[in-house]
Amino acid sequence: MQLYHHPYSMDSQKVRLVLEEKGVDYTSYHVNPLTGKNMNASFFRMNPSAKLPVFQNGSHIIFRTIDIVQYIDRLTASLSGEAASVSTETAEWIQKIENWNPKIFTLAHTPPKYRTFISKFIRRVIIARMSESPDLASMYHIKLREAYETEDKLKNLDGVKQSEDQLCVILDEAESQLEKTGYLAGDDYTLADSMFIPLLVRVSLLNLEEGYINTRPKVLEYYNMVKKRPSYKVVIGKYFNGWRKYHTLYKTACFLLVRNTLRRY
Repeated sequence: MQLYHHPYSMDSQKVRLVLEEKGVDYTSYHVNPLTGKNMNASFFRMNPSAKLPVFQNGSHIIFRTIDIVQYIDRLTASLSGEAASVSTETAEWIQKIENWNPKIFTLAHTPPKYRTFISKFIRRVIIARMSESPDLASMYHIKLREAYETEDKLKNLDGVKQSEDQLCVILDEAESQLEKTGYLAGDDYTLADSMFIPLLVRVSLLNLEEGYINTRPKVLEYYNMVKKRPSYKVVIGKYFNGWRKYHTLYKTACFLLVRNTLRRY
């Protein structure tokens, strides 16, 4: 089994947490979307959405995060001779979290100069790949249009506010639930927790803990608790503890600066 992912991708984190919690062996391939690697023709042919992660088991390729998570759950249950069973509470939380798109929220809280730089770079990558692989031009056109649409959405303050409000609703409901149970869907760790933890990590990466996590004592307590789990240390702690939080972004920034410099000569 192979997983194409990136450490800072929220959806990648969700899938990797499930894989680690289930004890599934897999081959890991890093694909950095900030450097346009997900737009390379070989990857794009496999996954025209260019989104991460991508899970492959033999000839079976899955793109949607929720489908990957459910597939892994069924697969591990089958291998252990058990019937896959997801409680109603777990399923509801998974869907609720999946309904929130972190893209606008993340970009809205990214310094404009970096956001503009990355956006222009990605558009150049798409145009370059389009000329290299004319047979994929129509699909690359879709990605280019999406890039421009994202920029337009960021200018819509009501849309940004809606994303922030939707996140607050999820966190408020989590706070209420965690007053009654140790984990999100009960007293045991479930798929819902693997889906929820990366949401908290994203807030932390953006340095927004004070307004979104620290003001909710039960969510804060929960977050500190799950950080101690082996799966968290492998999937997230390895990249976020101390200086590691900036290491991957630093490498990405260096790559982009070099590429931008070379284009001038």
